[in-house]
Amino acid sequence: MAEQSYSWAYSLVDSSQVSTFLISILLIVYGSFRSLNMDCENQEKDKDGNPIATGSFNNANSNNSIQTIDSTQALFLPIGASVSLLVMFFFFDSVQVVFTICTAVLATIAFAFLLLPMCQYLTRPCSPQNKISFGCCGRFTLAELLSFSLSVMLVLIWVLTGHWLLMDALAMGLCVAMIAFVRLPSLKVSCLLLSGLLIYDVFWVFFSAYIFNSNVMVKVATQPADNPLDVLSRKLHLGPGMGRDVPRLSLPGKLVFPSSTGSHFSMLGIGDIVMPGLLLCFVLRYDNYKKQATGEVPGAVMSGRMQRVSYFHCTLIGYFIGLLTATVASRIHRAAQPALLYLVPFTLLPLLTMAYLKGDLRRMWSEPFHTKSSSSRFLEV
Repeated sequence: MAEQSYSWAYSLVDSSQVSTFLISILLIVYGSFRSLNMDCENQEKDKDGNPIATGSFNNANSNNSIQTIDSTQALFLPIGASVSLLVMFFFFDSVQVVFTICTAVLATIAFAFLLLPMCQYLTRPCSPQNKISFGCCGRFTLAELLSFSLSVMLVLIWVLTGHWLLMDALAMGLCVAMIAFVRLPSLKVSCLLLSGLLIYDVFWVFFSAYIFNSNVMVKVATQPADNPLDVLSRKLHLGPGMGRDVPRLSLPGKLVFPSSTGSHFSMLGIGDIVMPGLLLCFVLRYDNYKKQATGEVPGAVMSGRMQRVSYFHCTLIGYFIGLLTATVASRIHRAAQPALLYLVPFTLLPLLTMAYLKGDLRRMWSEPFHTKSSSSRFLEV
């Protein structure tokens, strides 16, 4: 009886849970540092091209590929996500092929971005970083072409096999790309976005069954889609051996890891990685901003070891504790849990508390990266 009561505790050290913890944290850390390096590179380009650049951290956002979420977007994003969820719930059979193709295209681009540093390292000794022109398609380096080719190959193999490991690889690329290319400009926007998504997650996991007679979030997340090759073979009336033996596809909107016994999978939605990851990216940029741009030492009003604790470390520890709490809750209740219900308080509350104690809360709340200094710059991380 005691063994059954504490079975949830033993499940925490299962390979599927350990993999979920490690991979999610690594994706957040890697995506945050990729984002910071992009800001540094963009600012250096601005300085080289425009000698009178102001030196503000937000100048890095002049790159058109980087998207900054404002307060209005933060408020309406949960509403838009709810509409998309309902469309997938009611009309999945009608839109699944289009959605699968769009997801595959986005995953291809995101995974190419994930592979780019490795390809740059591999091609550096044998080729200069000159760009090759492809006419109206643009100019690309050899590393960019190699990373894109590998990404296309991976997506094609995933479509043919439907293997969960390839789906995870594409989901990892999506996580890193979203964390790197999307910005939260202030703590106010961060709180608006994460609070709204917490309500969104709780409602669709806990209360949607009372209205729609089904757990909308779980059904959409776990429902496989028809393989586009199978659909194409049926539309063209090809023979039974042409495209008919391909599997249905579980879309890369989540990470899944099998247990050591193969009896079950551990699943974590990419939103539970990306949304807290955007907050981690914000505090990492703020830590770097204070250290390199203004020369201020974070935690000047505090003493001892707490003075050396950065906002990034504090929030990252909170994310780990929140993910651990969500896992324990799901094992105890033996049901799907809204991970943001645990992740948002365990990341935001320690951050707000530390910012208040260090005297940075007012500054972080609104336009924390604005500076009048024209000589500030950021060092490479």
